[in-house]
Amino acid sequence: MHIAVLLQEAVDALAIKPDGVYVDATFGRGGHSRLILSRLGEQGRLIALDRDPAAVKSGEAIADKRFCIRHSSFSGMRQILQEMGITKIDGVLLDLGVSSPQLEEISRGFSFRSAGPLDMRMDTSSGQTAAEWLATVTEDQLEWVIKEYGEERFARQIARAIIMARTRQPIVTTLQLAEIIAAVIRPRQRENMRHPATRAFQAIRIYLNQELEELSLVLPQCVELLNPGGRLVVISFHSLEDRMVKQFMRAGASTDELPRGVPLREKELQRFSKQTLRVIGKAVRPGKLEVAENVRSRSAVMRVAERMTLNG
Repeated sequence: MHIAVLLQEAVDALAIKPDGVYVDATFGRGGHSRLILSRLGEQGRLIALDRDPAAVKSGEAIADKRFCIRHSSFSGMRQILQEMGITKIDGVLLDLGVSSPQLEEISRGFSFRSAGPLDMRMDTSSGQTAAEWLATVTEDQLEWVIKEYGEERFARQIARAIIMARTRQPIVTTLQLAEIIAAVIRPRQRENMRHPATRAFQAIRIYLNQELEELSLVLPQCVELLNPGGRLVVISFHSLEDRMVKQFMRAGASTDELPRGVPLREKELQRFSKQTLRVIGKAVRPGKLEVAENVRSRSAVMRVAERMTLNG
């Protein structure tokens, strides 16, 4: 069962208008979408996206004329909305990371807790599996991926061990890969009692699914599509994602184009600056109760920004 993280906080942050048009760009199992629908009026509309065919199938079970779901990655959001005749929206929610069903379904290959095929694709209908990629990747590229996306200090040793192991037999299961990595990192070197394969698995998943690239493509689309006053709400679970979101929102909220000390009121400042966003509040994290009920929420960070009115 998937538990939507920061459910009330995220939907509250969208500041739902009853007749507004909203996008839930990561449907998952529909926790956020269902709460958004409960706050929309008869004329409101919610478009959900997900790159996981299983999530799309789950969403298709929602019988509500105000709702529709499409199979798409982040980068396809603008095109899908255009095909539906939608040019502007009042809010968009990005809930990043992996859902509980994806982690718990052995055949998906995201978890090293039990033996399963080494897949790791969020979209199981296309792309290269982790097993296929590991069979051909060079040691240098593998080291770069593990270091860059996993922030793993033992990236070189792990990459070398994986390349050596595949010369003996193909690496095709999650437990195979986890055991290779665990043999590299000694117990006294392991951080915070986390499984030694955590960072490397995370890195390979992020790389294969182009998660950071997809995020970098969708953020500008969100700003372009939002009506003035519309909200962008992003829940991140990885420091690299959160850093990207934070920097994007800060850049959009910057007024550095004008000299400091210019005596302009806020509306006048907007007219002369390139400011597109206003950051709403500080980063929000789950409370102790939510973390106790859903341990996977512990790394979540939510950031919110509002589209500025153009030309004052």
